[in-house]
Amino acid sequence: MIRFVGAKTLDFVTQLGEIALLLMETVRNIFRRPFPRRNFFEQIVKIGWNSIPVTFFTAISTGAILALQTGYAMMSNVKGTEHFVGGVVALSVTRELGPILCAIMIAGRAGSGITAEIGTMKVTEQIDALVTLSANPVHYLIVPRVLAGVIVLPLLTLFTDLVAILGGMLVAFLEMGLNEAQYIETTLRMLTISDINNGLIKSVVFGLLITLIASFEGFRTKGGAEGVGKSTTRSVVMICMSILFFDYVLTSLLTTNF
Repeated sequence: MIRFVGAKTLDFVTQLGEIALLLMETVRNIFRRPFPRRNFFEQIVKIGWNSIPVTFFTAISTGAILALQTGYAMMSNVKGTEHFVGGVVALSVTRELGPILCAIMIAGRAGSGITAEIGTMKVTEQIDALVTLSANPVHYLIVPRVLAGVIVLPLLTLFTDLVAILGGMLVAFLEMGLNEAQYIETTLRMLTISDINNGLIKSVVFGLLITLIASFEGFRTKGGAEGVGKSTTRSVVMICMSILFFDYVLTSLLTTNF
């Protein structure tokens, strides 16, 4: 038992070190020329534009459910406070639910795709072919994905926040009889720029985690098609765990300092 725990701990620490080295190598290659512009814009479309439908559905469902639960809880326990539903939904979404739900959905949709794509290139020796042609795989494959993730996640988070707030307003109007002016007024009164900024800071970190870990797992894929499947599963699990861990760390830091 002790040997098993020790081996797993050593493997985990080794992976952290390898991911840190990959991050440093990625940062160094960002400034290398020529910049893979075409690959970068392709990743913007894959990670960002193609993820809009799933983020829209997640956001509007989250806002609607949050407004429904919060509104009826307020009406049942503290009469006359249901007009604060808009502010509660806005604060919950911008501070926490928007960034983390958006990141988890992107991890499942785009993160798994990155791992599968790079993993397939690895087992079919396409990455070895890049090295043979004097092309740096980190510069050509990882840099565009990491930059795209860091840029796209904050934009998708803003989109998620807006759609969730509108979804909450729709439910508040249809189910609880609140008017749009009350909802918007309490939202604007309770929501601050720092709440939005905190969520955007989280989304930048989540974008880095998703693309970096997904690329890392793709690069260490082995064992043919079965290995690609295992790497993809391991990638999504590791990304989601990392998001939840860093969400707590960032929430603690941002709440303390801001």
